[in-house]
Amino acid sequence: MLLPELPGVLGADQVRRTVAWIAGEQDGDGALPWFRAGQLDPWDSVEAAMALDLGGEHARAAAAYRWLAARQRADGSWAAEYRAGAETSPGAESNHAGYLAVGVWHSWLTSGDEPLVVELWPGVRAALDLVTRMQLPGGAISWALRPDGTPDDLALLTGNASLFQALRCGLALADLVGETQPDWELAVADLGTALRRRPDAFADRSRYSMDWYYPVLGGALTGAEARERLAGDWDRFVVPGLGIRCVDDRPWVTGAETCELALALVAAGRRDAALEQVAAMQHLRDADGAYWTGFVYPDDARWPVERTTWTAAAVLLAADALSGASPASGLFADPWALPSAGMADSTPAADWLAGGAGTVLP
Repeated sequence: MLLPELPGVLGADQVRRTVAWIAGEQDGDGALPWFRAGQLDPWDSVEAAMALDLGGEHARAAAAYRWLAARQRADGSWAAEYRAGAETSPGAESNHAGYLAVGVWHSWLTSGDEPLVVELWPGVRAALDLVTRMQLPGGAISWALRPDGTPDDLALLTGNASLFQALRCGLALADLVGETQPDWELAVADLGTALRRRPDAFADRSRYSMDWYYPVLGGALTGAEARERLAGDWDRFVVPGLGIRCVDDRPWVTGAETCELALALVAAGRRDAALEQVAAMQHLRDADGAYWTGFVYPDDARWPVERTTWTAAAVLLAADALSGASPASGLFADPWALPSAGMADSTPAADWLAGGAGTVLP
């Protein structure tokens, strides 16, 4: 398979080392935490699994997804944090629930593993059914469930932009398995309108760079509207030669946010600027292929003193979007513009997913 290398920025051997480092942080039971013996949250675990698929480690990626599927609650949610397999922060967040759909769709595009899609589809369906139940009047989606199981009134822009992508990937999976989901279609339409036209539906976290670029990254803003948004706050967040600030009032650049901005730039058609950002954050790379989370540049200090699987994963996802190495390289530009979710009717894969080979879809 082709590796997502970027000549002059990230070579094939460097990609292999990064994939091997992520794989080395995975637990034997499939859990994929931030780093060995560290915390695990569902969103970041999915992102790291996506990077494993890009590097040809499909069995490891599938194990990470199965680990999550085995711990999904009856209402479709996961705990916000796990350590050593135990729930350490039980709160249920909509963004954590939704992202499995992105990972499974990405896995299908990279591996063509139909049995895995069939296996994970019930979890995707339960998770996105929960997300739609958490939608608030006006289209935004609550960030979390209260202890009594009702949605909180607060909605977060970054999380909602990610959920816009998750619902679209979920609809692609629904088309793949032949189960229409009209509730998801209505939910993503209302959510898209909220993201584009109702800024007051979301809490004000504008000091965070993610709220700046995520509506583009998630696909809610496209074309000229996307380019205008990215240009508008460029000088507020971008530190030339280092990457982007996590928050606008702190001299702290972070690798994952920088690479996510690169993904948004690719989606907006600014590939040269995206490549420049991926190149700029390579100062966070370690010799074994890992990436430090961030850098406080006035102090010339890496902070926090940790190397995270999701930072390394963001690098590989951005490299794939730029290189076009995998069939999933267009995932952040437009998941519906990728190879058709429906497979040729005459293929064994189509029979499998349609239940024609003795398989009964749940």
